[in-house]
Amino acid sequence: MGRLNDRTALVTGGSTGIGRGIVERLAAEGALVAVHYGTDADAAARTVEAVEAGGGKAFTIRAALGVEGDAAAVVSALQAGLRERTGAARLDILVNNAATGESSGGIEAETPEAFDRLFAINVRAPFFLIQQALPLMGDGGRIVNIGSGATRVALPGELAYAMTKAALTTMSRNLANQLGPRGITVNTVAPGPTRTARTAPVYDQPGIAAMVTGAQAIERVGTPADIAAVVAFLASEDAGWVTANLIDASGGTYLGPKRVAL
Repeated sequence: MGRLNDRTALVTGGSTGIGRGIVERLAAEGALVAVHYGTDADAAARTVEAVEAGGGKAFTIRAALGVEGDAAAVVSALQAGLRERTGAARLDILVNNAATGESSGGIEAETPEAFDRLFAINVRAPFFLIQQALPLMGDGGRIVNIGSGATRVALPGELAYAMTKAALTTMSRNLANQLGPRGITVNTVAPGPTRTARTAPVYDQPGIAAMVTGAQAIERVGTPADIAAVVAFLASEDAGWVTANLIDASGGTYLGPKRVAL
């Protein structure tokens, strides 16, 4: 028996990277998972195939984020997919994972257009997706927002992106207080350096992985499965008393010197 048997879940940006890892873990725990994607239908199909090969259940939802009507389009497709498979449009778990890191750079180079697109995808879309998905969520639901370790360190060129992820954390704390009477928990998971198909070329450069892991308490690059394990816990009944938290899932990045010379 999985911890999430008879539960339904939506993972935005669930076709690749950390999102795919979350989809696979929630499905392995027994949930029926809606895999949202924006453009790569083949990647989304491969994710569903992998889930089904492992005995799980999943289906795809296509909708662009950061455009007018994005939340309504996701929720409409979600309702149709859930009714087709379960006979009802009940959502138990919402994971806001989809995000873009594209910007023009630091404060000197950032453009209004790139700034607005970052906030439209990373902040506005999850805000209104939660708003429109809440009527589908019964008491005891789970909302998990994927933040970033970039919010507690100063990384060159990451200013606007870090601002969007800090906004998610603030949203989580406020929503947790508002939704607590319904037993709905709201938490943020902040990944650190994580190897995905997109980031692998960076970590494969000579010396980069060693430089990154040297600044961590646990000296290895994370994996999507590392993040998915934390999300699966927060989505479970075991986490019913855990809300309004920012959970750092970075292997202990930038904690300070490990050794002090005397």
